[in-house]
Amino acid sequence: MAEFPRSELEEMIGRYVETSNNAAKNGDWEALGQFYTDDAVYSWNNGPKHEFVARSRKEIVEWALGTEMEGLVGWNYPYVRTLIDDKQGEVIGIWRQLSPISNDRGGKLEIAGTGGSWFRYAGDFQWSWQRDFFDHGNAGALFMQLAQAGELSDEFLARMKKGSKMPGWIKRDDFDWYDTIDDRES
Repeated sequence: MAEFPRSELEEMIGRYVETSNNAAKNGDWEALGQFYTDDAVYSWNNGPKHEFVARSRKEIVEWALGTEMEGLVGWNYPYVRTLIDDKQGEVIGIWRQLSPISNDRGGKLEIAGTGGSWFRYAGDFQWSWQRDFFDHGNAGALFMQLAQAGELSDEFLARMKKGSKMPGWIKRDDFDWYDTIDDRES
């Protein structure tokens, strides 16, 4: 894996986070598509039976930033920490998942647990690989709470009904995300 100047990786994650913050404000998550190579892989776990996998910039834009974000108007994912490994060209960003719904303490209802993204940098201000992690159980619990309270959009409720039939959702046994990263010394 090529080394990259730390300043370039800092600028990359800064650009990405700024675009993500703007997407949360204007609802245009597809604007993040510019940050992926044509052959990038983006994945996350969807519980014990399923994974989400997008295997190109086109799939990332259409599925990860498109159908997976449908109905999440007003949700915000502020980054609270970033860790940069300039030797391996990788970045880990830790983020929160805040709903637009207020809690009884005056803040926003939040998916509990730690959320984050592990990125591999390809140069030219693009990621070649991304693996998200978050507490799937807590996410499901909050979405069910919001659904029961009538606080989810019709678009998101329709997504929930589709479940594993959403584009990019595959059986967990059909994807080993470890195969998408290089073997390298720690």
